[in-house]
Amino acid sequence: MSTVVPGVQSRRWWVLAVIAVAQLMVVLDLTIANIALPHAQADLGFDDSLRSWVVTAYALAFGGLLLLGGRLGDVVGRKWTFVGGLAGFAAASVLGGAAGTFAVLVAARALQGVFAAVLAPSALALLTTTFTDHRERGRAIGVFGAVAGAGGGVGLVLGGALTEYASWRWCFFVNVLFAAVAVVGGLVLLDGGTTHARPKIDVVGAVLASLGAFALVLGFSRAETAGWGDASTLGTLGAAVVLLVGFVLVERKVRSPLLPLRVVTDRRRGTAYLCVAVLSLAMFSVFLFLTYHLQLVLGYSPLVTGLAFLPMILTTLVLATVANTALVPRFGVRALAVVGMVLGAAGMAWLSRLTPDGAYVTHVLPALLLVGIAYALVLAPAMYTATHGIEHADAGVASAMVSTMQQVGGAIGTALLSTVAASATSSCLTAHPGAVTPASVHGWAVAFGVAAGVFVVGAVLAGLLFPAGFGRREPAVAR
Repeated sequence: MSTVVPGVQSRRWWVLAVIAVAQLMVVLDLTIANIALPHAQADLGFDDSLRSWVVTAYALAFGGLLLLGGRLGDVVGRKWTFVGGLAGFAAASVLGGAAGTFAVLVAARALQGVFAAVLAPSALALLTTTFTDHRERGRAIGVFGAVAGAGGGVGLVLGGALTEYASWRWCFFVNVLFAAVAVVGGLVLLDGGTTHARPKIDVVGAVLASLGAFALVLGFSRAETAGWGDASTLGTLGAAVVLLVGFVLVERKVRSPLLPLRVVTDRRRGTAYLCVAVLSLAMFSVFLFLTYHLQLVLGYSPLVTGLAFLPMILTTLVLATVANTALVPRFGVRALAVVGMVLGAAGMAWLSRLTPDGAYVTHVLPALLLVGIAYALVLAPAMYTATHGIEHADAGVASAMVSTMQQVGGAIGTALLSTVAASATSSCLTAHPGAVTPASVHGWAVAFGVAAGVFVVGAVLAGLLFPAGFGRREPAVAR
């Protein structure tokens, strides 16, 4: 398996820096397009009904192929999937920045997702195998989790600056700089070795998992335009269920499964994956809807819109870096997860009171602080729990499951909450024709209310499924 080059173990924190740069690039691209989306839409001339696909195409390809990407790293070596994923991501970003049509833009976003699915599992797996000391690993994954949590907000700030002072196209071109730094660091610090017994690629499982994830998100997206009762919506969602059930059945019987079921049937690890999915499902609406609210309703420039998310970014960065080393040993994973979910619900409930004339300081800022705390308290301990104690041969796919839950949950959340917002907006316009702005804000507020309910469900599940006292009075989370 790809490891740190022998003799440079003392430079493991430089390895963390390289991996963090790669992770930042992948995560910020989930939101950097949001800040540029109004400008890209005006430039390329596509309809409102299509704009969510600029976000969804990336998350869908990313989430659908992550398990395959994780296993690919186990087979060919994580250094090469790490470096190759970076190079492919940079090339796809150049294509997106040069896009002259909506179709090319969405295709570029999908290609970014494909290469991110190759890159991301190797990044986290390399991190877990580089840091062998429990306390150091907890600190390193805390930093990784902080980058994962705050990266979306960083994308908004960076995207705002690039859109305002250069062009929305530079939101894509900037990835070449991130990728170049990480490629050089990866080539210097990482070894390309693999295990003597390479696992085989489970082709059938890969096809079923990818098509199942695609159909699931496509079904939710179809509901936004065609309605929940439409035959295409129901058929797509039904196909997703059949494909995913088939995937589980195949994984139970195949000799070299894409996802060994022991990875997810472990109670602690499985609950951690579930928490990541719930968190992502509820959180993506914050970036998508608030970006439009701040720009189109409050009249903020792209840069000021990005800066408006800074309180959430800083809160997440500070708390996530100490969650595993200071908070988990004292309070336990279950307590942090439940409190985090409850605070997330409170933040979304606050945003559900959004009005067209509501000020940022009173209607947005308190919610961003609550959501930032929630993200840190849930994500960092969940990422550590999900990957700690895993067998070396399964490190890639276990890491991939973290990102899979994050991206599929986010893609489903974007599609589902966009559907909710669109339905509420339409109903408001029917009752009050011509009130476009109030109707849009009402739609976003309703979607935030639904997201609050998702967080409540997450709090209940975390409280019931995480073992009592798990992680408490230990230097780091144990398996």
